Amino acid sequence: MEESKENSLQQENIIQSRGCCTVRGSNPEDLFVNQLRCCKLSAHDWLSEYTDAAVNSDYNIVEVRFKNGRKDFFSSPTDMVLKKGEIVAVEASPGHDIGIVSLAGELVEIQMKRKQVDPTKKDIKRVFRHARTTDIEKWLEVVEMENRTMLSSRSIAANLNLEMKINDVEYQGDKTKAIFYYTANDRVDFRELIRKLADSFKVRIEMKQIGVRQEAAKVGGIGPCGRELCCSSYMSSFSSVSTNSARIQQLSLNPQKLAGQCGKLKCCLNYEVDDYIETLQDFPDNSIPLVTKKGKAYYIKSEVFKKTMWYAYAGESNNMMAIPIEKVKYILRQNKKNKFPAELEKFAEQNTQVDNIDDGNSNDITGYI
Repeated sequence: MEESKENSLQQENIIQSRGCCTVRGSNPEDLFVNQLRCCKLSAHDWLSEYTDAAVNSDYNIVEVRFKNGRKDFFSSPTDMVLKKGEIVAVEASPGHDIGIVSLAGELVEIQMKRKQVDPTKKDIKRVFRHARTTDIEKWLEVVEMENRTMLSSRSIAANLNLEMKINDVEYQGDKTKAIFYYTANDRVDFRELIRKLADSFKVRIEMKQIGVRQEAAKVGGIGPCGRELCCSSYMSSFSSVSTNSARIQQLSLNPQKLAGQCGKLKCCLNYEVDDYIETLQDFPDNSIPLVTKKGKAYYIKSEVFKKTMWYAYAGESNNMMAIPIEKVKYILRQNKKNKFPAELEKFAEQNTQVDNIDDGNSNDITGYI
């Protein structure tokens, strides 16, 4: 009984050290209940309660997760039943590694299609067995060594005057290999470093270079929004971000405001850009002035989701008026017919006249009368 409780605590410690917060499930058949808000490596199995005789529930490939966002697919023996959250020993090169089943069942086949993995063309490695107590004990031992190894390796690299930063270390479950993740601005000759690391830690060394975005995901932190960085909390892949996303959302092109802790453009700039693109399709051409009998009014800015455009008469840029886009389209149609309204004020929304233009952030309208 005590050994079972000890193994359970060991499993919880390992899962938490591998980037997942867990709580004990109420059903004894459930290993753990994943807290999705802090586990970016988990996957929701929406087919778990689906039963159909035509569906092959004995799909013998599982997805296994390791440290640092690393996942891979493994084939299991037909007589082995694996569930999400179980710790398994899998084939590695060389030896074996220890990982946690992140997905099992029919959904794995859909996941492989999504990631464009063809099991007929790719050599799928094997799941050897459920992790034994000795496997878990050795794994706990190497997990505790990782932070000390990282600090020691940084000192060795500094003594060799190498322009690189070692960000993290991941030991293989059988303690025969260690992966050193590093960042560097230029090409680094680390042959001497590998020899010294192998002599110091008595394991096979693998160096893996990562980008500054991946480094920020490992280090973590709090963003300007006040929440944990997206890359360290739930994002498992990165999409390219361009300044065009900021232009579409009419944000001030200030590098200090648009850059994240990694020094690159914030990933969240892509979150709403599709909504902006879709909404902006309804907006008329803002390069055409609105002609009234009082004079020409020129476009100043837009409030995209309110579907309003701000105009001001020539020479009166500090006296702007917010006009709904439907009324802007109406005025433009009338102008094409050489018909000009008396003034623009009667088309403006009430209480939208402003005294001064804001400080460059076009999403913040200040100075309402």
